[in-house]
Amino acid sequence: MGQINVLKDLSGIEGLCLVVPAVHGDSRGYFMETYSKRDMMDVGIDMEFVQDNQSMSTKGVLRGLHFQKHYPQTKLVRVIKGEVFDVAVDLRAKSPTYGQWHGELLTEQNKHQFLIPRGFAHGFLVLSDIAEFCYKCDDFYHPNDEGGMAWNDPEIGIKWPKLVGKYKGTASAEGYVVDGVALTLSEKDQKWLGIKDTFKF
Repeated sequence: MGQINVLKDLSGIEGLCLVVPAVHGDSRGYFMETYSKRDMMDVGIDMEFVQDNQSMSTKGVLRGLHFQKHYPQTKLVRVIKGEVFDVAVDLRAKSPTYGQWHGELLTEQNKHQFLIPRGFAHGFLVLSDIAEFCYKCDDFYHPNDEGGMAWNDPEIGIKWPKLVGKYKGTASAEGYVVDGVALTLSEKDQKWLGIKDTFKF
């Protein structure tokens, strides 16, 4: 018996999936299967994950938007503590939804998982005091293969929840706040360019 429910092609973007596990709870707590290759194959999702990653971030941290240049990865992401708004942007050149985005609220309460295929940029904003974020990848990490784009590019137009600030033409975090907490990005993430300057066809 399958232990997951999968919603496919979120926002009409082919390949993006929301994975909702069956949670079995009682007075002692709960149990759930966080991954089953058999159940995924039963709903038409067939891939081999080879690496698991975990990070911790504090409120107002935004990581992204990142992609791999030569060794793209499918990612299955979830939150085990706290709350994040997780975003994927379609970067597949021949896709009818190129440049479009979809976001999912991932929390320790809803236990949802977001499947992001190869060919997408990915990022997330932490909305809780602390968030612990886990994800599976179908390729190993390759040093110096990471690319990125501006998280606030108006061409993409991501609507980050609880984020207040005014776009000043760059990816700088200056002047942005989340519930009164200053937005925090890595130095690298504040230097990425917009989608049109990153990909020139």
